[in-house]
Amino acid sequence: MSDTPLIFIDVETTGTRATRDRITEIAALKVVEGHIADRWVSLINPGTNVPAHISQLTGIFDDMLCDAPSFQTVAPSLREWLGEDCLVAHNARFDASFLRNEFKRANLTYQPRLCCTLRLSRRLMPELPKHNLGALLAHFSIRQARQHRAEEDATALWQLWQTWQRHYDETTWQAALADEQRHRSLPAHLNSEQLAGLPTSPGVYLFYGHNRLPLYVGKSINLRSRVLGHFQRDHQDDKEMRLAQQIQHIEWEETAGDLSAQLREAQLVKELMPIMNRQLRRQGQLKTWYWPTDQPCPALVSGNLINQPQPGKLFGLFRSAKEAKEALRSMAEAHQLCPQVLGLDKGTGRCFAHQLGKCQGACCGKESVENHTQRAQAALASFQVTTWPWPGRIIIREKSRKHGPTSHHVVDHWCYLGSAKTKQHAQRLKGVAPQFDVDTYRILNRFLREPERHHLTVTPL
Repeated sequence: MSDTPLIFIDVETTGTRATRDRITEIAALKVVEGHIADRWVSLINPGTNVPAHISQLTGIFDDMLCDAPSFQTVAPSLREWLGEDCLVAHNARFDASFLRNEFKRANLTYQPRLCCTLRLSRRLMPELPKHNLGALLAHFSIRQARQHRAEEDATALWQLWQTWQRHYDETTWQAALADEQRHRSLPAHLNSEQLAGLPTSPGVYLFYGHNRLPLYVGKSINLRSRVLGHFQRDHQDDKEMRLAQQIQHIEWEETAGDLSAQLREAQLVKELMPIMNRQLRRQGQLKTWYWPTDQPCPALVSGNLINQPQPGKLFGLFRSAKEAKEALRSMAEAHQLCPQVLGLDKGTGRCFAHQLGKCQGACCGKESVENHTQRAQAALASFQVTTWPWPGRIIIREKSRKHGPTSHHVVDHWCYLGSAKTKQHAQRLKGVAPQFDVDTYRILNRFLREPERHHLTVTPL
């Protein structure tokens, strides 16, 4: 790497989202044979306002950017100047993601080779508590005129690089560079050794940040492919970028198959409440529409009713009463059902919807209540909740497709009670069934529709 041109680069931006935020300043130093051969420095008009907290951090304010060129204006000349040389940056994937997205908006392709000095620092000096650029400059007593300005940061980075070269012998230095390049697709704060044993089997994985803060829980039928996939899309996806910036530790659990992985994922998300998991989080009191066999309209009841045998039908699982009523009202409008007969509106006689031609007249005798009920239940059929078809607990045997472990899952009235490696151990699982969980219900209902397809065997207890 020392024999090839290197470009030490830093960009300042309006925020941290590479797909939406924009560059406000670029500074790049082209180093050839150990000397700065050329430099490219410019403020960039982002076409939007710079947030106040960003201006306070960088010292770049809107009035400084009014006469600056847009990125699209400088894109052709900058792309030619950068060429195919390797970019050196602190947290290089951040800078490169912004450049790739800005060039993409200008209809230019840019996929540079990267060398991340943040990751390099962690390999050279694992004992340091902090590896941000300011901490490293202070550690080596490198003076810097201003922080968070592109030219000063790029220059300081080049000085840090030179300091490392003087501080470490050639063997250590080259070994660190080679190791950094082997793992250049990984997040800067993640030790590559953690990924050494990632299997290709099904399972769940857990991403942690600083102080083991749970960031994200996921599942896959191929753990290795899925985990590494997170780190290949960070320039396209803001969520993946945030993960890549924060992740410091990975854990995983292998499972027998996809059902095991999905059940465990839902369980872990509710236990750990990772900050980047929006789905599968613990829900409040669920609601469902219960339609008794002898009534002309449904009643809004607790979703826990799904655990109990009912003489009527249940339709939908909703996170709030408001969501449930909105869904039923939308269905009524789509099928010209009477909101008054359904209990959504109060009153007697001809309803307002009928006056607007949106009701077929069950409220005023133009349509029989029996016919209205049949039409309403037919319209709601796709939302019908499957009641528990067994008298009590069941064991679901999940056999691995690749000669791996077999799991036995114990379920009672759609509530997941736990898993065991053998049927005998599963039969001994005791305890009161947990509160009904809509995510677990949906997972189990999906797999139990076609158990043979998913290599499952169901045995009632």
